[in-house]
Parts: sequence; structure tokens; C-alpha cells
Amino acid sequence: MSLVRPRALVPLTASLFAAAFFCAHLIAHARSSSDSSATSSSSETNVSLATEDHIESPGWWPTKSAASLDKFVGTAECAKCHSQIAASQAATPMAQAATPAANSEILQSHADLTEQRAAYHYELSTSRNAVNFSVSDGAQSLSANIAWAFGLGHKGQTYIYERDGGFYESHLSFYKSLQSLDLTTGHDAGNPDDLKSAMGRWLDAGEARRCFGCHTTASSIAGRFDTSHLTPGVQCESCHGPGATHVSAMKLGKIEQGRAAIFNPRRLNPTASVDFCGACHRTWADVILADQKLRSVMNVRFQPYRLEDSKCWRNSAGDPRLACVACHNPHEQLNQTASSYDAKCLTCHSSASTAQNSAEKSAPKLCPQSKSNCITCHMPQVEVPTIHATFFDHRIRIPRPNSAYPL
Repeated sequence: MSLVRPRALVPLTASLFAAAFFCAHLIAHARSSSDSSATSSSSETNVSLATEDHIESPGWWPTKSAASLDKFVGTAECAKCHSQIAASQAATPMAQAATPAANSEILQSHADLTEQRAAYHYELSTSRNAVNFSVSDGAQSLSANIAWAFGLGHKGQTYIYERDGGFYESHLSFYKSLQSLDLTTGHDAGNPDDLKSAMGRWLDAGEARRCFGCHTTASSIAGRFDTSHLTPGVQCESCHGPGATHVSAMKLGKIEQGRAAIFNPRRLNPTASVDFCGACHRTWADVILADQKLRSVMNVRFQPYRLEDSKCWRNSAGDPRLACVACHNPHEQLNQTASSYDAKCLTCHSSASTAQNSAEKSAPKLCPQSKSNCITCHMPQVEVPTIHATFFDHRIRIPRPNSAYPL
């Protein structure tokens, strides 16, 4: 397997890049200031926006707070009409993005996990009804019951506990490739100052809301973050919005009214569609505006950002054949077979398509090497050391031998 090595970020380049984004960002807002439609402003401007801007716009958007809890009907109600889609979606990692810790299959099969890091000894013990996380420095110890397990565990699983009325992210996470605990991605690798910081990192209100918003459904109601009424995992109404009005109208035979009452991401233009997935997987704008550490090899995890940074996307000005949903059905398991994506690549990079677009300066070219397993070369796997796993890089390109990771 050929892996791409990361390189350091050049601060000046990053600053100029961010400045360029701000110009586009301001233009987008100027164009959308009079927009009162039910869709987000980027669906009109075709410019990537930060997720917070989408959330503040009219209409539904993933992680957005709903008006009231009774607007949600639950997946079981959706399944009455959409049984096949609901059944296949329930088996996806998104639908299982969070679970009460005691129900975690990883923790049930690894009932006693331990780890020693510097002066601190960690134990993660699972019983039938509870998961206890403890840390000791040899003289004193601190412990808490883990409330939530985030992530199905295809690459790893991180744990959330409560203390003093706040949520904390565990300092250690479980990693599939290691089959053991190691430092949670994003945490400081240095030696913690005390037991409290050795145990985990406090999530401020905004961060906790965003984390739960991407791992659960209906965790924010009427602008208030509250985990007491949430549904674990990304369910139907996470993406399509609360369904009560839709269901009521459809039962009364008011079909058009019912269709208008539920959010259908198919109505979005390609850029807005990619931003829609980016609500949790990070939009191009989210990464540009974020902390500098996200503009490193870590951002290979943020597929919408990487996709929109690729030459394919830029040259096509947002071709729908490159949008996330062109290759990935969010209602189904991710297809892990590289060759299964060849047909998607060849819709642009084929003799017929090239001939049709030959007059265009940025017309797609044919690959001289192969017409199969395209993504194994043009979307190379990149290793993220702190996650102990590789990710297919969605920055589509022609990789050069020993080339640095393109930021």
C-alpha cells in the first residue's frame, strides 16, 4: 500500500487562502441577503459556506435545533412508508454513530481495558449495566461512569462522561487497528497536569452541542441542548428534518403539501449538497476558518473539504457527478470495493465524454494507465498516525512518487 506523507503548513499560504475564502464568503452573503426561500443560501450562490451560516439560514440543516420535540416522529413512523430505505439506513455506521456506553459492542467484547501513559494508569471496565472509566497516579484516583460511546468503531470509538454538570471527552479512545486504548485524536500528547485533565477534556456548550448534533438526533430543541430526549445515531430526521407536519399531511392525502413539509437534499445544488454532508464531515469553509491544526494531514478525514479542494471539482465549477451522493448512498453501507466506483469516474473520463467536451479548456482527460480501480491511484490512502488508520483522500489528483500531502 502506498501512503502519502504529511508536510508542515506554510502559514503565509494558509493566511492568503483564508483571505480568499472571506472574499467569496462576503460575496455569497451579499447575493443571498434577500433570499427568503426554505433552502440555505449556498444553494443559490454555489459557494461553500460554514456550517454555522447554513444553520442560521432559513429551512432545515443537519445539527440545527428543532422548534419543539413533538415535531419529531421517529424512524419507526418513517418506516411505515419508506420501509426499505429505513431498514438499510439503520445498518449504516451513521445510524449507529452513538450508543449508550453499556450497549457498545466494542466495550462488551473488551470488558477490561487498561493503559499506562506516563504516570497515569487507566482502566475502562464494562459490566452488564455500566461502564466505569478511572485514572490513577498511584496515590489518588478519579473515576466516572461513561455515558456515551461515539463511533461504531470501524476506525475507533471515543467515550463521553458527565461531571459537575458538563460533558467531557475521554482522554483515551479505543482504536480498531490496535484493539486497545490510546490517546484520543486532538488531545494534547503531553503529560497532563492533574487527574482531572488526565481523565478527559471538557467540552464547552457549543462543542458539546455540535458533537451530539452529529452523533445523535434531536439533541437540541428550541435552541437548547438537552440529551434527555435525544435518539442515538443519525436517524431519518437528522437529515430530512422533523417529520410530524409531513406525516400528518401525507395521511390526509395532501401530497404536495406533505412533500413541501420535509427537507429533500436532492433539491440542493452540488456545492450545497456537499456542504450538507459537510455539516458533520466539515465543509471547505469550515476547515479554512478553523484552527490551524485542521489544515494538516488531519483534514484528510474531512471529505467534503478535500473534494472541493481538488482540481476536478474546481474545473467543473461543482459538477453534480462529483457530489458526495453521486458515489455514496447515505441510506446504505459504504461500498468498500475500489472497482465499484470506476463507472462514476468514467462518466467524465471516457472517450465519449472527452470527445464531447474537447472544446473546453478544462475537459476531462483519459487516464493512460488504467480504466479500473481508479481510486486506488487518484484517491490515495493517507495515514493519520493519531487515529492509527488510513483514509481515502477525496482530493482527486495525479499523485507523484514521494509527493508531500497537499494541504
